[in-house]
Amino acid sequence: MNAFELLHNRIDLSAIPFTDRGSRLLIFREGNRIAIRLAERWERWQGEVGHYRQRPPILDQLTVLNEDGSPQPFEVDSYPHCVTLCTPLGNFAWTFVEPEAVLIRLPVGSYGLTFEAHATRGATDRRGGTLHGKRNIAYTTNAQIVENQLFALTGDRFRINLRLQAREGNVLLLNITPRLGYNRALPPPEEAIGASRAAWQAWFDSVPQVLPEYEWQYAHAWWIMRAGLLNTRYYFTREALVPSKIHYVGVWQWDQYFHALAYRHIDTRLAEDQIRIVLDHQREDGMLPDAIHDEGLVTRLTRPVDADVTKPPLTAWAVLKVFEKCGRLDFLSEVYEPITRWHDWWLRDNLSENGLCHYQHPFSSGLDDSPLWDDGMPVVAPDLNTYIVIQAESLARIAALLGLTAESARYREQAQQHTARMLEALWDERRGYFQALYQGKPVEVFTPFQLLPLWTGGLPERINARLIAHLTNPQTFWDKWALATVALNDPKFDPDQMWRGPVWANINYLFIEALNRVGRPELADALRRNTLELIMQSRDIYEYYNPLTAARPPKAAPIFGWTSAVFIDLAIQETAYVQHGG
Repeated sequence: MNAFELLHNRIDLSAIPFTDRGSRLLIFREGNRIAIRLAERWERWQGEVGHYRQRPPILDQLTVLNEDGSPQPFEVDSYPHCVTLCTPLGNFAWTFVEPEAVLIRLPVGSYGLTFEAHATRGATDRRGGTLHGKRNIAYTTNAQIVENQLFALTGDRFRINLRLQAREGNVLLLNITPRLGYNRALPPPEEAIGASRAAWQAWFDSVPQVLPEYEWQYAHAWWIMRAGLLNTRYYFTREALVPSKIHYVGVWQWDQYFHALAYRHIDTRLAEDQIRIVLDHQREDGMLPDAIHDEGLVTRLTRPVDADVTKPPLTAWAVLKVFEKCGRLDFLSEVYEPITRWHDWWLRDNLSENGLCHYQHPFSSGLDDSPLWDDGMPVVAPDLNTYIVIQAESLARIAALLGLTAESARYREQAQQHTARMLEALWDERRGYFQALYQGKPVEVFTPFQLLPLWTGGLPERINARLIAHLTNPQTFWDKWALATVALNDPKFDPDQMWRGPVWANINYLFIEALNRVGRPELADALRRNTLELIMQSRDIYEYYNPLTAARPPKAAPIFGWTSAVFIDLAIQETAYVQHGG
């Protein structure tokens, strides 16, 4: 089956909206009505209109009416390029003609369309009408307009009532934009639908093939990797993938590094740009922002503590992942110095008395609500100091590739020294894992992040063996679905609460790499296959998973970026393993 067949009706407009590459428009159904939400934060208006996850749609209540004015039911028939609403009056086929405009191919006949929109003023004209507000809206048709009424409602809302007499080839174009000018040019519908299909076909044609058992979810993962992209706007300086257009509007630093893992297989520039968008906003002191959205940056938060906020230092590691696939030395040269400043920021401004780095804000860990932070901040954490070692090693490799021999040697020595400090300050011989320290005392919880120093490859074999014994213990982390993010037998384990128990695919990815590095490929292979199987259990791809049931926890975001990217990369790895006789 091709990708279009594999994805037929995956977009249901309820859990999975219709959207397209670059677009901030999300098309949902609400019963037998259509709503268009915006993947935009609107920070300066949040007090007025609410948080973007709860904000009402910009356009909603879109309903097809028969000649008597009765609302018509519809069924959804969907493909990546086109979603058709099948009504008793005919089929309304929707397709994107640009990121800010969606075209509807109208069925032949006489019927009404009504919808409501957020605006402060509006006017009708002979081809439709325009509305002005926080976002401007134009509706334009080449069908015969029998009725076109605009009614002001309360709360900066308008209702639009249209009655049309449509012939073959007639369309309705909806343009929702922050711009002063509108797109009101009406292309032939078959041409527009064909162009959208061709763009999606080119995307799917570019991806590596994988084993048949993974194709169904692999196609969906690649759909997410294209549909989740936003185009440039203001602070959003590169085309980049957001974690979820529904739940996370903006880019989060370490998400971008995992997104690049997938893009490197098909589009070098797109993979590199996932990293560039972060480096574009580096502070003068070297810190990289936690998140970037259209209107600004997230670099400091006051809750749960008041501190600068960023994400784990995996930049150089991600850069090398892209380089290993694409081989562009110029990219290494471009990003090397910004990453060294980023690395220096951690070692200069976040250094504890024992010579190891600490997190000042829990969100800087990426593990927002982990019980590792329950006692307070700052915390000297094994995961952070592992990342410091990996980044130093990665910088050593980049420096060597650029011919910077002395700098390469310095970073390699730094990695070794930092590993030694972890052993001295954090290793708990009695318990057989590394401790996280708050005010010099161990945080009483057991998580896989206390096993992550395994990834450094610089520990004595007896310590590796003890870490692996914990990791693979079905009573702690490796039951049917690995890896729980808090030990299954820990009092703080919660299978549905974000970083307090659920499985996260990106963390599994790091441990797969760690197991391979310390010479345990059979365990790495098992964890890779387990992770792939876990993600195959659901119709969509989620932010995290219940480690007991593989179900979606209630708050886990859908159509999730880094889970999709990890699935893609692991499926490609598993395919290569099988094809080479593994």
